[in-house]
Amino acid sequence: MALMPVDEALRRILEDAAAPQEPEMLPLARTSGRVLARDIKALRTHPPFAASAMDGYAVRAGEASAGAILTLQGESAAGHGHDGALAPKSAIRIFTGAPVPEGADAIVIQENTDKLDDGSVRINEAPVPGRYIRDAGIDFETGKVGLEAGRLLDAGAITFAAAMNHATLPVVRKPRVAILATGDELRLPGEELGPGQIIASNTFGVAALAREAGAEIIDLGIAADRMEALDSAIDSALAQGADVLVTIGGASVGDHDLVQKALTGRGMALDFWRIAMRPGKPLMSGRLGGMRVLGLPGNPASSLVCAHLFLEPLVTRLGGRPDPDRMKKAILTKDMPENDLRQDYIRADLATGPDGTLSATPFDRQDSSLMKVFADARCLIVRPPFALPAKPGSTCSVLVLRP
Repeated sequence: MALMPVDEALRRILEDAAAPQEPEMLPLARTSGRVLARDIKALRTHPPFAASAMDGYAVRAGEASAGAILTLQGESAAGHGHDGALAPKSAIRIFTGAPVPEGADAIVIQENTDKLDDGSVRINEAPVPGRYIRDAGIDFETGKVGLEAGRLLDAGAITFAAAMNHATLPVVRKPRVAILATGDELRLPGEELGPGQIIASNTFGVAALAREAGAEIIDLGIAADRMEALDSAIDSALAQGADVLVTIGGASVGDHDLVQKALTGRGMALDFWRIAMRPGKPLMSGRLGGMRVLGLPGNPASSLVCAHLFLEPLVTRLGGRPDPDRMKKAILTKDMPENDLRQDYIRADLATGPDGTLSATPFDRQDSSLMKVFADARCLIVRPPFALPAKPGSTCSVLVLRP
């Protein structure tokens, strides 16, 4: 079987991926960072009345020429408007956010007035009609769409939704990502290791990446290299309604690689399982009923590179979020050799120059089992298949892992 190009593999993994159709309703206070599932309309008009934008006096502009003296009639404060209309040749003390009394068409700010000993008000600068008055409905009106489906609910959007009088919001359900580590050699962090055993570390990094992309994580633990253990884990993923099952390790076709066999035995339609990339060639993709399956390689760097390239965009697409934009241009600081038929993802450091230019420095050690190298990496230098040798100062593409 020929190795599949990375771009084609990503296209097929994302094919038909869309946000779940059944939204969930959440209290407004719990919607931060979620994606709005439907358009929402304003349940009220704001402001519901003409309101003052400044502290001052509500007047008739035609009576408030410079030097005019007006009778102080009363006041209008936020939450306590003035009862009745503005009388002729009068002014009403008004505060920011308070209703503008009937008959008033201008606000004289308090800095442009003097309050006289007899309680009247002298106008020192004539107001402009309509200035400092917020008309009713100037912000939004009842029944008009205020926020559209697909909006990521940040501080501004949530404030707006609250102002429109929404106590709950329909949000896209988080994609459910079930993660299963496989292998007799694996133990959880903190457990004692026997001969030939290692810590199952990949699970935590892959789960963190998926969670940051908006997923709800279903931890299936570790399955031993036995068909009954794998069948039980697959049953659990299906029973918990996983949208994506991510397996780590065991997806190749060696004597002890049983994951692919267990899944196809359960009816998984295998799409592909080998990609023209390094690290990460043995990546498996398929579907088991409505559940997508992504089989990641077992080596840490391979697993995490594939998770960034394929799992993160899949989760964001299923969660209704915009596709992640991690690709940037950078300047190489070291020689790079020519490449073969596989697309390389080289762990590298990334620095920003005074002019904002990015520079990428590849690490000397690139073995896919090395976890410290990946933890230190700020980017992956992307080397296309059959890329020619590259010199320091040449431009390269990088996938940014962290700033």
